[in-house]
Amino acid sequence: MKTSLDLRKELTAIDRRSYPAYKSIQGCYDFKDYRLSIDHVQGDPFAAPSKVSVLISGRQAGFPERLYEERMKRITLQDYLTRMFGKQIEKINFKAKGSGKSGLIGVSRCGQQVLERSACTVDPKNGDILVRMEIGFPANGRTINSGELIKILFDLLPGCVCSSFFYNKLNHDPLEKAVRLCVDQQYIRGKLDEMGLAAFIANGSVLPRESGVSQRPMRQAVIFQSPASMEVTLDLPYHGPVTGMGIKKGITLIVGGGFHGKSTVLEALELGIYNHIPGDGRELVITDQSAVKLRAEDSRSIQQVDISPFINNLPNGKDTVHFDTPDASGSTSQAANTVEAVEAGASLFLIDEDTSATNFMIRDELMQQVVSRDKEPITPFVERVRAVYEQLGISTIMVAGSSGAYFHVADTVIQMEDYLPYDITKTAKEAAGQYAGIRILEDPLVIADFNERRPRTNSALKDNNRIKSKVLGRDSVSLDREVVDLRYVEQLVDQEQLQALVYLLKYGEMKMMNGKRSMREIVDALETLMDQKGLAALADGFYLPDSLARPRRQEIFACFNRYRGLRF
Repeated sequence: MKTSLDLRKELTAIDRRSYPAYKSIQGCYDFKDYRLSIDHVQGDPFAAPSKVSVLISGRQAGFPERLYEERMKRITLQDYLTRMFGKQIEKINFKAKGSGKSGLIGVSRCGQQVLERSACTVDPKNGDILVRMEIGFPANGRTINSGELIKILFDLLPGCVCSSFFYNKLNHDPLEKAVRLCVDQQYIRGKLDEMGLAAFIANGSVLPRESGVSQRPMRQAVIFQSPASMEVTLDLPYHGPVTGMGIKKGITLIVGGGFHGKSTVLEALELGIYNHIPGDGRELVITDQSAVKLRAEDSRSIQQVDISPFINNLPNGKDTVHFDTPDASGSTSQAANTVEAVEAGASLFLIDEDTSATNFMIRDELMQQVVSRDKEPITPFVERVRAVYEQLGISTIMVAGSSGAYFHVADTVIQMEDYLPYDITKTAKEAAGQYAGIRILEDPLVIADFNERRPRTNSALKDNNRIKSKVLGRDSVSLDREVVDLRYVEQLVDQEQLQALVYLLKYGEMKMMNGKRSMREIVDALETLMDQKGLAALADGFYLPDSLARPRRQEIFACFNRYRGLRF
């Protein structure tokens, strides 16, 4: 292996040459405390920055095995180290000068959630730490300025690496706090099913966010306090006893006046599928790991989805057992989203009346009388929600602000008032008893066999590594110019998750969609691949062009199902 001295000599030799000469320094170099690898060199100073990685041996990094022996502890450690490195990089960014992206050092920017990322990985066998970053190799115009790159690689970067990835250089207290919190969060998540709960919100949580564009906790927000009737207490491994609101499995309705916190609670539950960092305010808001937010999604593509439990006997005779449309309506899109969530393994549905299709959600008694059932192709969710729970084992938590139709079928009714919850189940049921309920469909809930959904690849994409794929902001991805709109997949929280999704989609298209594997089998195989080989395996032997953050299987299904290039 070459040494850091060799790299310095090579950089000095190519100074003031044309930019492509930087390609000659690709390779791995020993910096004693770590190995620096230049994995890919950008084409010119205005192109995407060069890809660089650093490998620190577990022996030199010195992190105790107890911090990375279990998967979630390891992810928490990786997340913490990425944040520490990011803070160090902020101090030195663009200290080197030049044209274009010269001097830029890019690392993953972590949000409030703790995610598995390719930016920093810890080997569970030996504690080796691999860190990926981008560096804009400096130039004057398109002429190499190797002196500035020497400054980055030899003067600036070593200090950032040593102060971020060596255990004896870190403040241990915040790291230990993060890992202990992870253990407590996982403990609650593991207890939900045993306690018959769909979700848990600890007393003292801060649910409101700073603003509509910030996920940081709001200052001077109302502190969450559970109704006494819904309080449960858990004895956490590190925190000790913690009390909060346990939302039981079944059908839960959240009601209240406008601006009293209904949607705030639901949004906290949506993101309770993730662990949160200390100080977020929602650290102990824990939701069933498989929870899926459902909503209407006009104009989305639907392919080979059985929406017949909710929509049938369309006047044009269109097949709803194998439903296809390039331009779904509000009701057909929400029906498809619901069935696809079942396919993805959801055990909890989260629904906000405001973002749902009204005709999919309810048909009141008067409408049932005026328009007979045989003239209405839609069976509303209110008539199916009980069967969804009792036959499929899927609970529902729903926010309602204008319709009382769900009072009759709800197991629990929570009223939000000034951001505080009140258990009004008894009074709501008594009030509902004074009104005739809607007539509930007695037909059994039957969903077609998902094994029939066996996608086949586009032959033009198979084994073609030159196919272009990219992320388009925070809302969509593109594969071979086919845009996949993900703006309404609301539990995606990081752009790097979208980057991972386009890689998963590309990998699935090229290697797994053969018309023989079902969609479930494909997603299972992709998850096994990531479990065994990490996110970097999605690059399939090539350098990893971008940092990736792992999405849940539910979001993988969502991406595949919205891909208009999908073929059956």
